[in-house]
Amino acid sequence: MMRIVNGVPADSLHNVTWQKSRHSTADGNCVEVALLVGGEVAVRNSRDPHGPALVYTQAEIAAFIAGVKDGEFDLIATQRQAETTQLRLLPGGILED
Repeated sequence: MMRIVNGVPADSLHNVTWQKSRHSTADGNCVEVALLVGGEVAVRNSRDPHGPALVYTQAEIAAFIAGVKDGEFDLIATQRQAETTQLRLLPGGILED
């Protein structure tokens, strides 16, 4: 069996079914995943289906999904600043939040 490596052109992965999230937007803001014959999972940018695919083991994908479910990546997904307020020192030693 041939080992597939990261960065392989996504369109060179034959006999795979790419799956897009139902949360994808009409303008293609989503990634697609495909289960490979050897059990690895390929990930590609839905806006560039011929571009590179990243390939992960099932264990790596399981760890990532667990992190998503636990909220570990919420900051990235929502593009909001950290929940801790950054304080700024104003002239005269006054703190502003």
